[in-house]
Formats: sequence, structure tokens, C-alpha cells
Amino acid sequence: MKVEVAIVGAGPAGLLLGHLLRSKGVDCIIVERRSPDYVLSRIRAGVLETVTTDLMRQLGVDARLNADGMIEEGFNLADGDRVVRIDIAALTGRHVTVYGQTELTRDLMEAAPDRGLPIVYDATDVALHDLESGEPAITYRKDGETHRIQADFIAGCDGFHGVSRRAIPDGRAYEREYPFGWLGILADVPPCHPELIYANGPRGFALASMRSATRSRYYIQVPLTSALEDWPEERLWDELAARFDPISDRGVKRGPALEVSIAPLRSYVFETMRHGRLFLAGDAAHIVPPTGAKGLNLAASDVAYLAEALIGWYRNGDEAGLTGYEARALARIWKAERFSWYLTKLMHRFPEDGAFEHRMQSAELDYVAGSRAMQTAIAENYVGLPL
Repeated sequence: MKVEVAIVGAGPAGLLLGHLLRSKGVDCIIVERRSPDYVLSRIRAGVLETVTTDLMRQLGVDARLNADGMIEEGFNLADGDRVVRIDIAALTGRHVTVYGQTELTRDLMEAAPDRGLPIVYDATDVALHDLESGEPAITYRKDGETHRIQADFIAGCDGFHGVSRRAIPDGRAYEREYPFGWLGILADVPPCHPELIYANGPRGFALASMRSATRSRYYIQVPLTSALEDWPEERLWDELAARFDPISDRGVKRGPALEVSIAPLRSYVFETMRHGRLFLAGDAAHIVPPTGAKGLNLAASDVAYLAEALIGWYRNGDEAGLTGYEARALARIWKAERFSWYLTKLMHRFPEDGAFEHRMQSAELDYVAGSRAMQTAIAENYVGLPL
């Protein structure tokens, strides 16, 4: 099989890239090692920058986003009983949209057949070949047979654990692992507050967020040694109520969990985003702590840059976009990494921190509360820096 662009991974990055390329007539295919149900079972973030929603609207895959997405014009930083509201709309003239990554992925998956975007699911033993030649290839097995896809270019959108990044020898990587994780619960209960609340108290970090007007997502900071068995649902709801009932509008409502999980936090950038005819995008190249709500949105900006570069090459034979893709993407990636690191440091209790560090966090939030300039900087980063 021969295509112009072969894409590894059918998460949001791969799907968005495939749709953008097909919308301009570029022949492409997506190869995914998991099943469609598994792809949709991955519970991820739900705060979308305008960069991401603009791409969905550009593609015309925005009907459910427009109907069900929740416009958020601000969010809150709390320290004990103090709540500092960051008024995104007033400070930037823009907003974020709450719409679950699972729903965005579903929209792109369901639109693929009518848009002429083929997706191969359940592909095993995926491997990349001849990346430094003019004819790179992907091989995989499905239904007992080995298949080979010849392409002009390969886009690695297969996440942190995928094969694409590992196919790049001697890549430059930068990493920070954090000494705690997030214990999250998803439940069909109304949110405790109209907007997100990031809270930093003596018991550690907590986040009250939502997926819709009737579905809530909560997180608390836990040690890396924690296990789900340590946190029966009643204990977790008690902890959330203790942290959010004093500072939220409605208080925490309880209900059966749809999903409970513990996720470690890390900052990671793989700066070698191009090797021969292979280009990385999304989590294959970078991971951010979820504190800044940047993971999916960074994938969307990578894809916007890469699609523009590939389309320019096919339309005009212009290699400038391909040559400049890595530097262009990394400039935005590092700014998002910085902001996510800043919020993580501000809103979490690190095991090594003592009274001095806690006082510094309090002083920083004091400054944020009284400075429109600082609030504007936070709002600009949260709503998303321009492409």
C-alpha cells in the first residue's frame, strides 16, 4: 500500500492531523494498535483552548462541541479559605471550553469514514522502517497477516509509550518527575462550583472540575506509594467535601464513581521531533503535568504546525515548513511546560518543602490576588498562547 502520509496513533493528535490533511486532499492513513473501544475508554482532560476548538470548527466536526461544550470565562486559585478568581474573559477577551477529550476523540473517529480517512485498528507489532530514506514505511500485523505501508512521510502521534519516539536514535530528552500523583474520580453529579477551583491546603493539592453540567471530575494529590485500595469511594468523597465545601458555591455532591484512577505527574520534552521523514506530534514528543490543562492543546498546536508544513510541501514543493517544524513547535511547547510547571509548584505541597516554601506559595498567591498584570499573564497562558 502506498500513501502520502502514514500516521501512527488514533488519539486526538493523529485524528486531527488526518482530518486536516484529508481536508486539503493529502492521501493518508492512520494505524492504531488498540481497538476503537479502548481508545474511547481513556479518560483524559477536558479544558480546550481556542486553538483546539478553532481546529474542530475549521474541520466542520463541531456540532456536539457547540451543543454540549461549556464556555468557561474564568477559573479559581484557592489557598485555605481564600479564593482568587482569574477572569479570563475580562483579562484576555477569550475563554476556554470544557468538553471531554473522549467526546472530541469520538467526534473525529465518527467523522473519519465520510471524510475518506481510513483507520486501521488492532494493529500489532507496529514497526517503522527506512526513516532516513525517501520511502519510509510502516509494517504491522492484523488478522494473522503482515502489512506494509509505503509513505512519503510518517507522523508519530502514538503517545509516550509508542514506537515512534523509540525509533529515533540519540534523541534529546528533558524530564522532571514529580514526587506525587493525582487520584481522580469521575461521577455523574453536578459540579460543586460553576468554574474550576485549584486548591492548595495543608493536606495538599485538590482540583474541582467538570465535564458537563451533570458530570464532575475531582482530583487530590496523593503520594506515589498510594494505591486505589487505600482510597475507598467514601473516604475520597469525605476528603473532597472537607476541602471544597467551605470554598465552593454548592458543595460536593456524591455519587457512584464512573472511573477512579491514580496518575503520576511528569514534565517531559523530547526535543528531537524530526528524524529523516518521521515527525513527532503530541504526547510522543512531550508530557505536561495536567495542572495547566495543556496536554491535548499542545497536541493540537503541534498538529496545526505539522499539517501546515505537509500541505505546503504537497502544494508548492516548499520544504521550509518541514525544516522549521521542530523549532516552531518547541517554542510553544516550552512555554506551555513552563506554565504547567509554575502552577504545579504554586498549588502543590512537595514532600521536601518546609515552612519557608509554604510561606513563599502564600506570598505568590498574595501577589497574584493584588496584581492585574500577574492575573493577565496567568490568564493568557491558561487560555492558550497564539500559534
